[in-house]
Amino acid sequence: MADVKETLVKEAIRKAEEEAARKAEQEAGKEEAEDGQEAEKAEAGGTDETGEEAAQDAGTEENTGPDEASEENGENDGNNADEPNTGKKKPGLFGKKNKKDPRDEKIEELNDKLLRNLAEFENFRKRNEKEKSQMFDMGAKSIIEKILPAIDSFERGLKSLSDEDKASPIAEGMEKIYRQLAGSLEEAGLEPIEAVGAEFDPNLHNAVMHEDNDELGENVVSEELQKGYMYRGSVVRHSMVKVAN
Repeated sequence: MADVKETLVKEAIRKAEEEAARKAEQEAGKEEAEDGQEAEKAEAGGTDETGEEAAQDAGTEENTGPDEASEENGENDGNNADEPNTGKKKPGLFGKKNKKDPRDEKIEELNDKLLRNLAEFENFRKRNEKEKSQMFDMGAKSIIEKILPAIDSFERGLKSLSDEDKASPIAEGMEKIYRQLAGSLEEAGLEPIEAVGAEFDPNLHNAVMHEDNDELGENVVSEELQKGYMYRGSVVRHSMVKVAN
């Protein structure tokens, strides 16, 4: 699993770098072309404006006398004196702002997408395992419920045998089959529910009879009529019991 994740991450990073490099080259070419066009326009505009300003200045100097020129110079000096000199330079015409490398942005985007996909896959895997476990438990409980009547029949048959019959080969064979079947179910996770002498619990016991018994306390199971079982903490069949009042 770790190798697959590492391979996916490397492949995503490689594709992101190639895509980002291609976009960066295209953007660089566009910016150079735009800068060249703006420079040409600025040079052409600057030349025209310079010629016009020179002609206007020449005409103004011819029409203006010495007094007027001195007054204008005085006014200009006053205006310049009023303006504070901050010492800061204005940004150039073609100044560029610091931009984040598009390759880094693409790599971050792909990494974020990859991490999200991995998290979703991990959640899907855990949910799938949980559902499979629940389905397995449901199937096992269904099979156990069908086998329990056979277990009950073995127990009733063995209890009904007399001491002489218990020594017969048939009784011994029945007992061995019963023990083998019960042992297999116990290894699978089946457990009997404690009943006689325990306090009545409606979650585990099913009370079908009541009796007055001074020897036992109130709501104490006095007799088990049918054995109950649990499978992995879940009740498969409630115990059928008699409860003392």
